[in-house]
Amino acid sequence: MAIPSDDLMFLLHDVARLSRIEADKRARGNGMTRAQWVMLIWLDRRPGLSQKELAELLEVEPITVARLVDRLEARGMVERRADPQDRRIWRLHLLPAARAVLEEIEQHRAEMVALISAGLDAQQIALMTDGLAHMKKTLCAEVRARAREAKEVA
Repeated sequence: MAIPSDDLMFLLHDVARLSRIEADKRARGNGMTRAQWVMLIWLDRRPGLSQKELAELLEVEPITVARLVDRLEARGMVERRADPQDRRIWRLHLLPAARAVLEEIEQHRAEMVALISAGLDAQQIALMTDGLAHMKKTLCAEVRARAREAKEVA
């Protein structure tokens, strides 16, 4: 049975999967992983995240973040700093060596956006961006509502 080319769920899945494959290929080009790239981007946008907060944003286990941070720390890109209020918490901060990598990541992101949006005009891109943002907002609200319901039942 063929899947229609206009099936929204399949299209969303396929575009996301193909984007991940392309990003993985590009990250490997400089000896990194897409997960490490994403960590650097989050730490650039929100310095001082805890390992737990970063794990929640990346939707991975805290031990996975700890291992990724170990690798970035070994490359001199990230450092752990003790939280001033709770010494059990490590806050993550970028080091100067991460700047050049972040600039390279931004270049790759711009190239990927150009690739993905080739043949689309600015209005189409704006409409798709708005639509995807709305879908994300709706799904996040649903996830939060279900989590609240689960806590109430427990």
